[in-house]
Amino acid sequence: MRNFVFSLAGFVALTAAAQSPRTLQPSDVFRFKEINSPQVSPDGRWVAYVISAVDTAKDRRTTDVWMTSWDGKETVQLTHNPAGESSPKWSPDGRYLSFVSSRKNGEEKEEEGSQLWLMDRRGGEARKLTNIKAELEDYDWSPDGKKILLTLREKDVSDTAKTKVRTPIVIDRYQFKQDNQGYLDRRNAHLYLFDVDSKKLDTLTKGNYTENNAAFSPDGSLIAFVSNRTEDPDKNNNSDIYVMAPKPGAAMKKLTTWGGSDGNPVWSPDGKWIAYLQSSSDQPFTMYGQPILALVAKDGGQPKLLSQTVDRPVRQPRWANDGKAIWVLMDDDRQVNLVSFSTDGVRQNILVGDQSFSSLENNPATGTWAAIVSQPQLPAELYVVENGELRRLTHVQDAFLADIKLASVQGFQSKSKDGALISGLLYLPPNAPQGKKLPLVLFIHGGPVGQDSYSFDMSRQMYAAAGFAVAAVNYRGSSGRGLDFTKAIYGDWGNKEVMDVIGAADYLVQKGIADEKRMGIAGWSYGGITTNYTIATDPRFKAAVSGAGSSLQLTMYGTDQYISQYETELGAPWKAPQKWIAISYPFFHADRIKTPTLFMASQNDFNVPVAGAEQMYQALRSLGVPTELVIYPGQHHGLTVPSYIKDRYERHIAWFNKYLNSAAM
Repeated sequence: MRNFVFSLAGFVALTAAAQSPRTLQPSDVFRFKEINSPQVSPDGRWVAYVISAVDTAKDRRTTDVWMTSWDGKETVQLTHNPAGESSPKWSPDGRYLSFVSSRKNGEEKEEEGSQLWLMDRRGGEARKLTNIKAELEDYDWSPDGKKILLTLREKDVSDTAKTKVRTPIVIDRYQFKQDNQGYLDRRNAHLYLFDVDSKKLDTLTKGNYTENNAAFSPDGSLIAFVSNRTEDPDKNNNSDIYVMAPKPGAAMKKLTTWGGSDGNPVWSPDGKWIAYLQSSSDQPFTMYGQPILALVAKDGGQPKLLSQTVDRPVRQPRWANDGKAIWVLMDDDRQVNLVSFSTDGVRQNILVGDQSFSSLENNPATGTWAAIVSQPQLPAELYVVENGELRRLTHVQDAFLADIKLASVQGFQSKSKDGALISGLLYLPPNAPQGKKLPLVLFIHGGPVGQDSYSFDMSRQMYAAAGFAVAAVNYRGSSGRGLDFTKAIYGDWGNKEVMDVIGAADYLVQKGIADEKRMGIAGWSYGGITTNYTIATDPRFKAAVSGAGSSLQLTMYGTDQYISQYETELGAPWKAPQKWIAISYPFFHADRIKTPTLFMASQNDFNVPVAGAEQMYQALRSLGVPTELVIYPGQHHGLTVPSYIKDRYERHIAWFNKYLNSAAM
């Protein structure tokens, strides 16, 4: 009877919620779950994946491994440990699932680093497989299931002293900083062969280089991997694909010679070919480009560039079972589509539309596919792709969405003052009144290379729920519109992208959607940088929130991680001081800024260091422009502490309410 009463109460609550949906609130970040890392079992009957959820008591996200049957009728949570588990992979015989975790083993102390664990998929406790005194970065099963290829980074032992006094940080590298990693030392990642039965560990590679993306060939006779073996890897984005036998002391063969990056190798089913991604640029810094699907024989030779003529970025190459085609995810003007290329370069659209694919894995038994897909009003879920259609497998987001009414989302295109056609997405508040102009928030994506797509976007949904019309703008520099569009802002920051943002605002005003007297702008990373450029250009904006941004670009040289970009794209400051001053105009023209601006930054950000926000805050404070500075302790470029993410939403909304909803109507 007790259980019946509980179920009835839950039913009544759900019914009431369905009748009276509410709007999204910042506290909903604690309820939001994420799904990733799908892996199809060798017999094709199950899909393992990872669900990330918030542990409110510890104020952090934790991850667990789940699996769902291919028909979607059974779902099982496999792990429950608070330490979290990630990177699940099936053993070749399908009996076991391996995963990475720092969980305890019986009465042992908490692991200092992550180890590989093994779980019988039929049930029972997982057992620790490795006991490695190094950082585990990646792994791959041998086809016979007897060996595991490990990518290990030498352990940092610089702070083993018993006192709290840190040892000095000694630096001798060209690029010496990296977000999340911190100051860079000379530790490298190398390949090792682990014997599952004997636990013996053999060294395959060593030296002053790093290897990654390592994978066995289908017959286990070779491994492919990626490495930058130029004279000084810090000075360029080069990488090439190599193959070698999985034996200590084996010779390695270099398959690619492109001056840019070659990576993400994937073996063909017959082991004769390797599909991979080649950068479109061979410059030392290759960000202003788009990955091209390429094909090279396992013995080397001239690569085939399969997707070059399509002029769109592709990612996650996966071979079809018959070895005649390679499936990829492709960005195309706000969409992330599923397409395939034959080995002769013939493209076929598999699933194209207003949605966003983010993961793709082949079913080895049936030739169908598992994919993670998101839509503007549906966060990511796991689907089966069969007969050109999607069949939903998981319902991870059902509880989150049960009582929430989301913003409507529609695409739009605007023209900039130089005639450029720019694509965007408009989020309108739930129950927005017809015919009434709304306060507008332009929320600008970072990158700059990347795109806002037809996917679920928590940030823009959150601001729309607070009553603002919210616009995403794929300004020049974004991906999905071709290589020339992406390269349009090369060496010319704060010009065309600002035109595009202002053009989108003008369009929404002309359409009667936005109230010109109540417009705000915000963004994080390059979105924060663009926010600074825009408010120094156009005084119409009544409020701004600049997150992880910079303006005095001269001071970023040597303080962030982009040294190769600066010297490639802009030139050294002592060689081109006027260019550096020109792209620093928001700081040097700070006296032109009238927009009340909230600056945000992460204390340990080496991507866009906190100085970028501090300098602009100080400038506006000195000038008497309303401003605040919020710094999130211990955070890197992307916030990971759930309460900080909630705090950021609350401060955005409060700032825009203060300055947009009190502005003249």
